[in-house]
This record gives sequence, C-alpha cells and structure tokens, in this order.
Amino acid sequence: MTEISAVAVKDLREKTGAGMMECKKALTDAAGDFEKAIDILRQKGLASAAKKASRNASQGLITVASSDSASVMSEVNCETDFVARTDDFKELVADINAHLLSAVAVTVDDSKIAELVKKKIAKLGENIVFRRFERFDMSGKTGAVGSYIHMDKIGVMVEASCEQPGHSSSEVTKVLLKDIAMHVAAASPSFLSREKVPQNVLDREKDIYRGQVTNKPAQIVEKIVEGKIEKFYSDVCLVDQIFVKDPEGKKKIHTVVAEAAKALGGNISLVQFVRFQLGEGLPAEPKSC
Repeated sequence: MTEISAVAVKDLREKTGAGMMECKKALTDAAGDFEKAIDILRQKGLASAAKKASRNASQGLITVASSDSASVMSEVNCETDFVARTDDFKELVADINAHLLSAVAVTVDDSKIAELVKKKIAKLGENIVFRRFERFDMSGKTGAVGSYIHMDKIGVMVEASCEQPGHSSSEVTKVLLKDIAMHVAAASPSFLSREKVPQNVLDREKDIYRGQVTNKPAQIVEKIVEGKIEKFYSDVCLVDQIFVKDPEGKKKIHTVVAEAAKALGGNISLVQFVRFQLGEGLPAEPKSC
C-alpha cells in the first residue's frame, strides 16, 4: 500500500476544499497520484466546493452559545449578507455551536464541523468558512460569563470569578458582565490589565515615547515616558479604561467592578475577555473601477 504523507493530504485539502479524511482516502485510492485524487474527489462531488473556496467569505455571523458548564463564541463566514440571514445558515451556526459546547477538544479543523460546512456549501452555493471560536470552560469554577453581540458583527465574552458561589447567578453579576461586554465591544481593549501587557510591547512603547522627547535631561525624559505609559494603559487595558456608560466620563472599569463587589458583599474579579469583529484581518473585497 502506498504511504500517504500528511503534507500530501494537506496540499490536496487546500486545493480542493474537501475534508482531511476524504483527501486521505482519495490519495490512497489513487495510489498517491495527486491529480487522480482530485478527479476522484470531483467524481464524488467532494471537490465541488473547491471553486468556491477561492471566493472571499467576509460576511457571516458572530454568535454566542452557552451550557451549564461552558460558553462559546464563534465566527462563521460566507460571501454575502443575504446568505448569512437565511435559516439554513443560522441552522449551520447553531449546529456548530452545539458541537463546540459538547466536545471539549475541538479545533477549527474538526471533521464533524467540516462535514456540516460542506453540506451547506453544496446547498447554498456560497463559500462558507468556520473561521474561529473561543470557549470559556466554567467546570469547577466559581464565576460567570457574560456576553454581548452587536448586530451579529461584533461579539464579546467576559469571564469573572466570584468569591461566593451564589454570586455567580446574581442579577448584579449579570448586569455587570453585560455592561462590561458592551464596553469591550465599543472600546476594543487589547489587554485585560497592565499586568497582562507583554514586556516587549511595553518596551517598544517606551522607546517610541523616548524618541518623541528631545533636549531634556534624562530624569525628565523618564518622567514624561511614565506619564505617557499611564495614558497607554488607559487606552489599551480594559480595567484602566473609562467606562463607556459613565455619563461623566470619569469612572474606570476597575471602579465599576469594585462597586459591583460592594453591592454583592463579596469579591468579584475579571478573569478574561475575548472580542471578535466580523471579517477582521481578512482581505478586503476587491473594488470595481
């Protein structure tokens, strides 16, 4: 039997858009002949998505789903907003989220999800891509997850840890996490706190700020840099940002959290957050002249 390499399977998958297992079987049946394997996949209708795979899929939906033990946020892309609004596409997204919740060890290359996507491509006639997901597993934790979706285009999940188990389901906690998720959607912080900023990022900022100050004594330069770093933290760190819902524009997120903790009568702290924006990082659609 011809030995089929992982590289050959990967190359065939990229060229045809078929699933990993289908590609391996086609290569095995073709005794390793790449072009013959493509023909086999085409004959089976498994390469029908290949032509569509080159088309840009930058529309779609960002959604959040939860169970008793986890919350997941996913981005599934298609070519047009029209398809994204169809019941068929929404059904696909719901099926993907259900699988993400039920199976802990899942990757974007998951075979079951690939099969679900392939069937919808055949039915809807557009390129569809399961692009990414994030899962917050709450098993064994004392805490809660809040989320916010803005027009299906921006999605946020926020996890908090609670000192007392009963506080996880408190209305105070629910409102807090929903408000912070809305804040993250609007303010787009890069880090949870200043402690989470990588040292190389911090060093780069300091070098830039030092380069902006000329003809000053070294100690004065460092004080100026310190002030600029504080401003940097307030721009990019969630807990140091001004709460977008504060009418006076003065209250920071860490204060909002502290006020909620006081109302609960026990400590609550933010653990992590994730923010997806539909199509971010994807190539822009070509513009007609």
